[in-house]
Amino acid sequence: MSIGTARRREIGKALTALLPMAPYADTEPIREAALARKMRELPPSIAVWIAAIAHVRHVHTPYDELLAEGYDRDSARHFVVDDINRVLTAWRATRLLEVDDLDAEGGE
Repeated sequence: MSIGTARRREIGKALTALLPMAPYADTEPIREAALARKMRELPPSIAVWIAAIAHVRHVHTPYDELLAEGYDRDSARHFVVDDINRVLTAWRATRLLEVDDLDAEGGE
């Protein structure tokens, strides 16, 4: 089953609103993640936020290396919050990741 055009448009608008200066090489994987089946029940803005944080965490921080070194997921996430926010700031994000947000995150 394909994703509707309306949903794609809403995701695109949410992505532009959240990350106006993000490079295309980053926005496309974020867009695709936000369009994933598991995100369909979420409002577009929330789906884009979750996809953006996961993308930045895995692509632009040492998160995966910390996991490989034996850190648990919560500790590794804590250590990369500042790195994530640096990327979001460079992209002129309208929201930054708060440490309190880590408690509400689901697994990936």
